[in-house]
Amino acid sequence: MIKEYPETHLQKLRIGIQKETIQLLKAHNAGCIDTILHFSTNIICFVILSGYSFLGSEELGILNSWVKEFLYNLSDTIKAFSILFLTELFTGYHSTHGWELMIGYIYKDFGFSHNDQILSVLVSTLPVLIDTF
Repeated sequence: MIKEYPETHLQKLRIGIQKETIQLLKAHNAGCIDTILHFSTNIICFVILSGYSFLGSEELGILNSWVKEFLYNLSDTIKAFSILFLTELFTGYHSTHGWELMIGYIYKDFGFSHNDQILSVLVSTLPVLIDTF
């Protein structure tokens, strides 16, 4: 019995390791599948919006004329305030937390895992590049 006990214990250990490995592989595969689904969903949305912009040019022309008429009717003060507000909102250096939220959401939407280093690099360079352009 003493000689058989270590063999059964080792066999149980091997079975436990195999079950744990299978669970880890399933979790990894689920993450990969989620990434592929997120990316394919974004591609499908882009294709649908592109197709609508090409095929629905009449509706977009009406919308474009309405937006132009709305903007032309605004006073110069409101136009200047809006330009300054949007510029500060999107390219302001005071809103790094806003940039983190926006870039993090887009990064997560494409199915990538959270990475603080990549996020900090994008937050520090993207506003500067946009402001330069």
